[in-house]
Order: sequence, then C-alpha cells, then structure tokens
Amino acid sequence: MPIENTWIAFAIALGVAVVVALVVTALVALAIRLAARRKQWPKALIRRARIPFRLFLLIALLWVAVAATLPALDWLPGVNQAFLIATIAVGAWLVCSLALFVEDVALNRYRIDRPDNRIARRLRTQVLILRRLAMAVVIVLALGAILLTFPGAQAVGTSVLASAGLVSIVAGLAAQSTLANVFAGMQIAFSDAVRVDDVVIVEGEWGRIEEITLTYVVVHIWDDRRMVLPSTYFTSQPFQNWTRRNSELLGSVEFDLDWRVTPAEMRAELEHILARTDLWDKRVSVLQVTDAVGGYVRVRILVTAIDAPTLFDLRCHVREEMIAWLYRTSPQSIPRTRVRMVEEEPDISRQTHAGEPEASGLFHGDRGAEGRASLFTGPIQTARIDESELRD
Repeated sequence: MPIENTWIAFAIALGVAVVVALVVTALVALAIRLAARRKQWPKALIRRARIPFRLFLLIALLWVAVAATLPALDWLPGVNQAFLIATIAVGAWLVCSLALFVEDVALNRYRIDRPDNRIARRLRTQVLILRRLAMAVVIVLALGAILLTFPGAQAVGTSVLASAGLVSIVAGLAAQSTLANVFAGMQIAFSDAVRVDDVVIVEGEWGRIEEITLTYVVVHIWDDRRMVLPSTYFTSQPFQNWTRRNSELLGSVEFDLDWRVTPAEMRAELEHILARTDLWDKRVSVLQVTDAVGGYVRVRILVTAIDAPTLFDLRCHVREEMIAWLYRTSPQSIPRTRVRMVEEEPDISRQTHAGEPEASGLFHGDRGAEGRASLFTGPIQTARIDESELRD
C-alpha cells in the first residue's frame, strides 16, 4: 500500500476514534441521566467521573487507531509508550474518581447531622480511612507501572527486588514513627475507639474530632482552635470520649447558700425552669443538699441533655434562672458571712481581796503610791534664780 494511502487511513482512523468516543460518551451520559430521575447516585457519578472517563475512552480509542493504521516508523515504539503511560495515568485518575464516588454514596447514606449518629460516625471514619488508603495504593501502583514501561527501569526493578530484604529493613528503621502512625490510624478506624465528630477531652481541652487521617488526627477545640495529634496518641495515651456509645450526658450545678434556704422551694422552682426549656431531655432532674459545713449549705442540681454542647447551655440556663429566683423570691437564702461581736470582760486575776483593782505603776501598796510615782513620771519643776542673787 502506498505511503499516502497509509496516512489517509491513519487520519480516517483518528476521526473514527473521536466520533466513536463522542457517541459512546453521549450514550453513557443519556443512560445515567435517565437513571438519575429515580436515584440520586447517578448525579454524584457524573460529577466525579465524567472528565476522567471521557479522557480514558478517547485515549484508548486513539491508541487503537494509531496501533492499527500508523506506518511502521522508527518512532512508533515511542508513540506506543506515550499512549501506554497516558492510559495508565488517566486510568488511575478514573479509579480514584470511582473511589470518591463510592465514598460519596456511603457518606450520603449515613449522615452525621442526626441525633442518633453513632453508627454513621463510625462508618464515616472507616470510609475516609479506606478512601485515603485506596488512593495511595492506586497512585503507587500507577507510578510503578509507568516506571516499568521504560526498558532501563525493568533492570533496576530486578536488582531492587533482589535486595528487597535489606531495603525493607533499612526503610523500616528509617520510617518507624511514620509506619507506627499509619498502623495506628488504621487501628483507630476499625477499633471504634474514636470517630469523626466524637466529643473528646485531650490534653485538658474539650473539642470534636474533625479529621482522621492515616498519620494524624485533627481535634476542633471549642474556641475554634485546631489541635493536631499523631495517630499514636489515641492508641498509647488515655483520653476521654464523651460520645463513644451515646451522646447523652449528665451535668451538675452547685450553689453555696445560707442556712435559711428552703430546698423544697428550690426543687419546685427547678421543675418550673426545666419545663420551660427544650434543652432538657427529661431524663434526670435532681436537687440535693450535699454538704452543710463551714457556714454554708451546698445544694447540687443534676440535669441531663442529649449532648455536651446542649448540656453546657442547660447548666448555664439553670444557674442563671435559679440565681434570679433566689434574689427575687428567697433573698434570705443568699450566702452571708456572720461575725459575732463580744464585749471585753474584766480580768478576774487582777482583783484584790477587797474587791478593788490592783494598782499598777512604779509604786504601789497604799494610797500615796500615785503621788510618789508622779514625782518620777511628771514634769520636773525647776526653781528660778534671780540675777541679783548671782551677782552677790
């Protein structure tokens, strides 16, 4: 066949490949849109995999057209290798997009914006970890496959496999902490010890689990700070998880009041306060006098709520309403500090036998003692001397 006819066939094959790619893409899109009328997942599939699917289909069809019609030239192997690398790269992109689509479907089915979301939070944590792990594996395999397309890399790969034992030991020692965090992240995902959106107390801080990766965990602190902790922290350090089994919590409100307080009236007022708010979950409502020493009466109130933020708001609400009620209705219950004033009593030890107080001073013993003492403690009288007498 003349060379001109070969190039014409090559051009026709390229055009046919593009047309076939467009037709197949249109048919697949039509089928997915028809399915999207009854289901929600086709829309997510279109959003995630539309572009990589079209590129993968186009590159594959062009590769077939080139391999079938391109003349046998010296640079044909290079063209085939380029198409192979592009197919591997776009195929890895398509697989990652499908993984993200599966994640979206799973997360939309198990939502965490509901009251009872413990199972949803566990599955969300596991899906996120599996997605990151799957994408890492796909990317590593794609890079390895691309490297193996080069002839020189195959020989290098053979020598590397021959010394895999020594390399694995060195890599294990060098990346010991990183690998420990990776395995700890997988353990966190499947041990159900902590999940996304769990309320935890770590390093003395209250917050929610915002993100769990293979190597670290992000905790959203209540004041909008982020605490980033290695995954090994949650497998080697003790921490508090307030929502591991359920989110309901019990909290206390304490008052130090005067002894004239009436607990029965406070208990009745507590029932009125809780009846007027939606923060209380109607499980526990207790008012008790837990202590009565040191001049004060300690009253403790126990209430419950559906989760930690609601419980905090409920405790503040009960405290504010009860303080207002005490000032308005029971002012005698407000704590006071009492001081008892006692007059000084005479010292009996200093009384004489005759019932009179014993004299004190330089001289004592009789009535002339004060006169004698005044000679020593009073002003000294000096006589005035006339000048004429001095002359004489």
